[in-house]
Amino acid sequence: MTEELLLKGTLARDAASRLTAVDTVTKDAALDAIADALIARTDEIIEANRLDLASAEENGVRKAMIDRLALSPERIKGMAEGVRQVRALNDPIGEVIKMWKRPNGLLIGQQRVPMGVIAIIFEARPNVTVDAAVLCLKTSNACILRGGKEAINSNKMLMKIMQEAAYGAGMPEGTLNVIEDTSRETATELMKMNGYIDLLIPRGGKGLIKSVVENATVPVVETAAGNCHVYVDGAADLDMALKIVMNAKVQRPSVCNAAETLLVDKKIADKFVPMVFDALKKANVEIRADKASKEYYGDVNDADDEDYYTEYNDYIIAAKVVDGVDEAIEHINKYNTKHSEAIVTDSYEAAEKFLNRVDAAAVYVNASTRFTDGFEFGFGAEIGISTQKMHARGPMGLEALTSMKYIVHGNGQIRE
Repeated sequence: MTEELLLKGTLARDAASRLTAVDTVTKDAALDAIADALIARTDEIIEANRLDLASAEENGVRKAMIDRLALSPERIKGMAEGVRQVRALNDPIGEVIKMWKRPNGLLIGQQRVPMGVIAIIFEARPNVTVDAAVLCLKTSNACILRGGKEAINSNKMLMKIMQEAAYGAGMPEGTLNVIEDTSRETATELMKMNGYIDLLIPRGGKGLIKSVVENATVPVVETAAGNCHVYVDGAADLDMALKIVMNAKVQRPSVCNAAETLLVDKKIADKFVPMVFDALKKANVEIRADKASKEYYGDVNDADDEDYYTEYNDYIIAAKVVDGVDEAIEHINKYNTKHSEAIVTDSYEAAEKFLNRVDAAAVYVNASTRFTDGFEFGFGAEIGISTQKMHARGPMGLEALTSMKYIVHGNGQIRE
């Protein structure tokens, strides 16, 4: 274990033991201070981010990935607003979910408690640094954040600002930590810090998720890549469908809730395929389509089976004409990563079938997949979007960062 990991692991472990005594008033004051500091020190954040952007451009990082990395005053303002939304949420720690009385008089309850120390490994999205830190703080968890080299200057500056604000408001030192060594070795060692880390959450592409799931010895919540689909049904309003497809693909193609595959019912393919392909091409999206789609619009590239498995995170979309909702569901459940899936239809029967049979963390009827997000779901922010089925699924807000303990009240009972 490197000296930095040992130091920050120890600091976080010690802070976690003291965080259980920190009240909601102190945590909320720290969150207010963080939000204020992000706005007040926007220029410092932008300057640090410029270093990362310059390095990314020099290293030939894709345009869509640079978009994920870039910060602006508007994005920083949005980050601060996310902090304030978390501050406004009820503190789940200490909440007694339910209580029941046994025949012997014992009163048993379930109470929400912190996880302890939460580690997050993520890639080139500096907003994750703020989202993860404030969600952990609100739930009385210490955090250790390990971002990618692409965002290291941004991450260090954001963490410095948050630490100064939070510790000045009374939070224990060691509550918030960032790993500055971005080598692959530190990521691998972080995955094996048993005794220091209670939960590890990876946020990033398929390769990162696979590495963490296969190598971690600490508990992991799997936040898989987002190979998301939009299916346009034969009973769809085509104008609505066009708006949804374009938003899901083009509004921000580098994120995990962007659409990667378009499925079109053959009943309306003659009308909708030319309409949507024209719009996608005007937005500089490369289209990779099956033979049936190319019968209606030939000027696109061929799609192969691998395209339907791919999360592009770029201005690329796969397309296929299908024989109704049943084939669409079959295709989605074969190729998706169980993230977010959408149907556009005016048919109640098709919508219900899609909702009930598609296996994903979020399933939409007549709305863009881009809404799968903690902020949009009203959680204030998210620490990740879980695509597994145990503990948490979908955008992970405050409650997903808590555990339970049983509290038992007696008056002298002993077991016979």
